[in-house]
Amino acid sequence: MTGLLKEADARRGTLRGSFDRQKSAFRQDASLAYTQRVKALDALLHGVLKYEDALIKAMNDDFGNRSRHETQFLEMVPLVDEIRHAKRNLHRWMQPQGVAVNWQFRPSRAKLVYQPLGVVGVIGAWNYPLLLTLSPLANALAAGNHVMVKPSEFAPSTAETVRKLISELFPEEYVTVITGGADASAAFAALPFDHLIFTGSTRVGKMVMKAAADNLTPVTLELGGKSPALVHESYPMSVAADRICSAKLWNAGQTCVAPDCALVPAHKVHEFVQHCESIISRQFPHLVLNADYTSMIHEDAWRRMKELVNDAASKGAQVIEVNPENDNCTAGNRVFPPTLLLNADSSMRAMQEEIFGPVLPVIAYSSLDDALAFVNARPRPLALYYFDRNQKRIDKVLEQTVSGGVTVNDCIFHFPQHRLPFGGVGPSGMGAYHGLDGFRTFSKTKGVLLQNSLVGAFLGRLFKPPYNVWTDRAIAFLMGRGKARGIQKMSRDNAK
Repeated sequence: MTGLLKEADARRGTLRGSFDRQKSAFRQDASLAYTQRVKALDALLHGVLKYEDALIKAMNDDFGNRSRHETQFLEMVPLVDEIRHAKRNLHRWMQPQGVAVNWQFRPSRAKLVYQPLGVVGVIGAWNYPLLLTLSPLANALAAGNHVMVKPSEFAPSTAETVRKLISELFPEEYVTVITGGADASAAFAALPFDHLIFTGSTRVGKMVMKAAADNLTPVTLELGGKSPALVHESYPMSVAADRICSAKLWNAGQTCVAPDCALVPAHKVHEFVQHCESIISRQFPHLVLNADYTSMIHEDAWRRMKELVNDAASKGAQVIEVNPENDNCTAGNRVFPPTLLLNADSSMRAMQEEIFGPVLPVIAYSSLDDALAFVNARPRPLALYYFDRNQKRIDKVLEQTVSGGVTVNDCIFHFPQHRLPFGGVGPSGMGAYHGLDGFRTFSKTKGVLLQNSLVGAFLGRLFKPPYNVWTDRAIAFLMGRGKARGIQKMSRDNAK
């Protein structure tokens, strides 16, 4: 026990040393000019492209089998695009932004100035261990910060590859990667960062927030939840099934914004399920040793999927497993078959927990209002998907639901949009990043008033002791009391 305590103390000391070196380096060059930031983004971009094959291999090793194409179009492409977008727009983002002053202070001027916060901490996630680790890093670098990165311990090969990549590109006092297990993550979250961003589960998010609270560290939490896909009866079931199932099965459902359940009109459920089975069978004619079908991250994740399905079946759900070749899917090979759950209800774990796997409950509803009531009775999700071509109904759904983000007539594709903030609400997270929102999240927006000399003299004469009758009149004017008295007199005259 003493040895473990000493090891933990040594780890905390090492982390604190890295943090202190970054803090000292930031103080020496707190401005981090435009050219320096662009140089850093360029280095990150070229490093990711240079390490592409190594990163793909590392992620495949971590998952046991990770679709190369999904790694490329779900991680590499959005990351590279995010970095390039930041480079293209950074000069404009960094410019002070003039804003209007209150009429009482004209012709004084005001502006917003964006400054780096200092040292930012990034805790990445295992399900997309490249994108959800280096995309926040890119945003933080664009804002001019120094950054410490903690990749997920559940994707160790990717974490080590990211560490090598970053160590080649940046000095430790500018960007550094910390690897290690849960103890390292806990010690990392307890550092007095100027901002901390965490991507992961709601359970761990609460722990991160508690650790950050001791230092009053502001946090951005990107969590998850049960993101529903709602299909209107007028929408083609074949199209909805194709888009929902495709998004659900990317990364074998291990995606924070994957559709967690499908809400389908009761009289269309059979048709929807038939299309789902056909689409899944066409996309994955076999499952085991299929390079296109990603495995679960570890055996415990596979077993959890099995427990969710068994629990639902024991409570009356109809289980439809889509396994065209009847492959032997086991905890050992970590391949879990795409599974539909019909007649699922709130007593089942699959309807209480974020699924995070290739299991899709299909919920029948009788009317759109009932479906919206179902959504609103549950914690606010990270994403909502609605399938309809009627703009009036689309507007109704957008107005009557609250979620982190929305894609209409598809799933997930709001995530890579540079000009849309990405972030949750309530149990699904707080704060946002991507594009300009990411730049602002990791910047201090400083308000600056440039006082006009005449205005300053005039206000000083009225609002500094010794106060006089002119002060009283000015306050009455600013409070609108003269106008209020006039309204009261008009009311009395009208009454007469």
